[in-house]
Amino acid sequence: MKGEVFYGKGMQYIKEDNPDLYEALVELNEVVYNGKSLDYKTQKLIAIGIAASKSDELATQKQMKSSIEELDTTKDEIMDVLRVVLLTSGAPAFNQGVRILKSL
Repeated sequence: MKGEVFYGKGMQYIKEDNPDLYEALVELNEVVYNGKSLDYKTQKLIAIGIAASKSDELATQKQMKSSIEELDTTKDEIMDVLRVVLLTSGAPAFNQGVRILKSL
C-alpha cells in the first residue's frame, strides 16, 4: 500500500492549496516505489534506514509502523537496518531507532 501516504507536516496544506503540486508528488512517489529492481519491502527498509540515520523520530516511527503493518516486516529485519545505521550514522541515531522499534 504505497498510496497517498506522506509524513511531512505540510503535505495537507499542499494538498489543499496546491492540488497540482500534490498530484505531482503522488506520481513521483509511484515512480520511486516502482519495485523495478528492488521490491517495495526492500525500498521501505531503505526508507527506515534513511529516516533513522537523520534522527527524524516521527518519520522513523511512521516508516517502521507502516512497514510492519503493511508488509509484515519483522522487528529483526528492522534491527538489521538499524545496525547499518549504527555503523554509518553513529550511536545516537541507532539508539533512538532501537527505542522507537521497541515501542511498537
